[in-house]
Amino acid sequence: MKFRVLSVGTKAPVWVRDGFDTYAKRMPRETSLELIEIAAPKHRGATEQFVHTEGTKMLAQIDAGDWVVALEDSGAQVNSAALADKLRGWKMRGGNVTFLIGGSDGLSAAVIDRANERLSLSTLTLPHYLVRVVLAEALYRAWSIDAGHPYHRA
Repeated sequence: MKFRVLSVGTKAPVWVRDGFDTYAKRMPRETSLELIEIAAPKHRGATEQFVHTEGTKMLAQIDAGDWVVALEDSGAQVNSAALADKLRGWKMRGGNVTFLIGGSDGLSAAVIDRANERLSLSTLTLPHYLVRVVLAEALYRAWSIDAGHPYHRA
């Protein structure tokens, strides 16, 4: 199983790239974590138009067999143990899991409709670049819980 993160934006600060890479490198080969950046369109015209354009680019990156998880504020909240349970379920299902992180205006309706589930990482509003790091750490923590690795000591 591979985790893929599709995230809008190609100009993340160095600390974001370093943070994501730190956790991606810790993941075992059989549960790799990959980031695919989606270029944001120039903000000209109506917000709905560039959210639609971002969504079209995201949908083009999703494979037919992917289990798709949209990250959005109205999604279900899970703690680390519950995310580890989800990880076990995704492994049993087989195939890859693709996480979707929208830009500053969120995800398009078409992208949300494609998602198999919706999760929220926090009730706080988080900058979309920061979500990359939070998600990478959460997935590593979930893996460590599932594997009995001492990283998670809750």
